[in-house]
Amino acid sequence: MGTGPAPLPSRERDGRTMTRMLIRVDAELSDELSGAFPHLVARTQPASTTLTGEMTDQSELQGVLNLLNSLGINVVEVVTIPD
Repeated sequence: MGTGPAPLPSRERDGRTMTRMLIRVDAELSDELSGAFPHLVARTQPASTTLTGEMTDQSELQGVLNLLNSLGINVVEVVTIPD
């Protein structure tokens, strides 16, 4: 029997496993839009923004991606940041 995929790098906070993620979008997010993601740090560069922070699970990540999509913001890249 084979083994499954390697687990994502993670940390624990308040008894919950957290995975550090980076999400790059092809827009410069205003302070107001960045405020929609209070648990993420926004760094704006010309024509793009990176959002970094810790996610508890796939559902939380999907929620962030869904919100970006509903705001009409295209996601360019999603990366797990190793410990």
